[in-house]
Amino acid sequence: MYDIIIIGAGPAGLTAAIYALRSNKKVLVIEAKSYGGQIINAHKIDNYPGLPHISGFEYATKVYEQAKELGAEIVYETVTNITNEKEVVTNKNTYQTKAIIIATGALNKKLNLPNEKELVGKGVSYCATCDGHFYKGKIVAVNGSESHALSDALYLTDLASKVYLITDKDDFKENAKVVDELKNKNVEIILNSKITSLNGVDKLESITLNNDREISLDGLFIAIGQTPQNSVFSNLVDISDNGYIISPDGVHTKTEGVYVAGDAREKVLRQLTTAVSDGSIAAVTAIKEMN
Repeated sequence: MYDIIIIGAGPAGLTAAIYALRSNKKVLVIEAKSYGGQIINAHKIDNYPGLPHISGFEYATKVYEQAKELGAEIVYETVTNITNEKEVVTNKNTYQTKAIIIATGALNKKLNLPNEKELVGKGVSYCATCDGHFYKGKIVAVNGSESHALSDALYLTDLASKVYLITDKDDFKENAKVVDELKNKNVEIILNSKITSLNGVDKLESITLNNDREISLDGLFIAIGQTPQNSVFSNLVDISDNGYIISPDGVHTKTEGVYVAGDAREKVLRQLTTAVSDGSIAAVTAIKEMN
């Protein structure tokens, strides 16, 4: 019997583990792939207070080692079901617990182009607010069709010398006000277009569009959305239309003793700082309500 089982070993999940372990709780962290979550793909983190210029992998490793040193038990298994009796079923085992923290995060949607994976951190990014700082005075592009892409483009106008906004839509009518603001800045909006090629070996040098237009640039920010990994929890939590866990206060779910933290939940800002904050709040709340 565990006091707390945490599903997901990203920043939110590992932070929750650290807080729970420091309260002398017996903790199990279940991770399907590898510790660190999305942050391990960050070439550099420059917006986390006190740790400038650290790589995402280095940061994740430090947090992982801290949790292990405190006594965290971490297993690499895939959760397939959670029962109302607080039994967590994986592809290998069944575990019992008093409380559950869901911290499964969300995966960035990919363009699924050749070379995309190799160029992450070398000109390709999925987070403008995380990596935009590295492109001061440079030429960048944002690819996406929703408000998130427009926000990224607007954010980058204060950093980059030029911003291309590339979308497969023929207009942004629902965001006309933001579009008008972008048109008055260093932005070129390219409609009805898809990226068909990422060009470069050691770093991104240019992109090719479906009309064979090639654009030279230093950075590409892919903002086509995220895919939460929450369907397995649908019997215990409310899930929004876009797949995120709905929490009225950012930590509780509709099921007593089941909590949520990090990018798995509906929230305004998905950043390392907010993930760590979510993890600590979830753990402290679970401990308080357990006692």
